[in-house]
Amino acid sequence: MRYVKDILRLKHQNQLSVREIAGSCGLPTSTVGDYLQRAEAAGLNWPLPEGLSDAELRERLLQPTDSTGASGPGKPVPDWPALHEQLRHKGVTLQLLWQEYHQVHPEGYQRSQFCQLYRNWAKTNKRVSPGYW
Repeated sequence: MRYVKDILRLKHQNQLSVREIAGSCGLPTSTVGDYLQRAEAAGLNWPLPEGLSDAELRERLLQPTDSTGASGPGKPVPDWPALHEQLRHKGVTLQLLWQEYHQVHPEGYQRSQFCQLYRNWAKTNKRVSPGYW
């Protein structure tokens, strides 16, 4: 969420293009465009609502979406941090975790979308180790 506020401010307050914002923030244009699309889908504009914490902003921007860009209201979203922790154990695969999820939620995500949503979640939650600073 480090750059999201800057991206929204530069877009709405300063009327900069996606390329100009990307250059200003040192981000790829695809990342800037993605955040702007997510903010629009979440109904966020500049200035942000008073009292909106970084955690709430992250939650609103990173909600899983289907291929049309709308949230999947009828599908239960897995607990990604818990699944991520389970994947650390020997013999546990994403396929196995999906099978368990699907047994409990047969109306939930199919395997390919489940795996894609997990990968998207994992990308947004990567932590840089101190050795890379």
